[in-house]
Amino acid sequence: MADLTGLPNLVAGDVLEPYDATLIIDYEVDTGQTIYKGDCVYLSADGKISRAVAAQDCIGIATKAGTAGQMVPVIVRGRVKATAGGVITRGKAVYGADASSRVLALADINEGGAATISWTRKLGLCEQSAGAAGDLISLIIAKG
Repeated sequence: MADLTGLPNLVAGDVLEPYDATLIIDYEVDTGQTIYKGDCVYLSADGKISRAVAAQDCIGIATKAGTAGQMVPVIVRGRVKATAGGVITRGKAVYGADASSRVLALADINEGGAATISWTRKLGLCEQSAGAAGDLISLIIAKG
């Protein structure tokens, strides 16, 4: 695991440079769920989040940990430190998640052929190239 952000004092789930454009929303952790700081999360019910452990339409990355019924802040727009689930090329889109709730490279869309992908799957853009699962990267959360 390599920290490619140049920010070794920060961990996955830490917000990078919280400018006015950063948006963090508190969500309730759904029944039976445990969320860890740095997890990719998705809306599993109205106003409730679950930890993504497979491909989901994730809304952001948890910036704190929590268990069922607790409120957890989620960065839904802005820059955050995240953990890669494999090789990701700088500037490419990412989605969540693998079985460890890490971001993965999102394949390009073939708009002229039969292969399509939901635009809601895109979580953001990778700012560094990740060479292996576990690498720490900065991610720009940018839905759509």
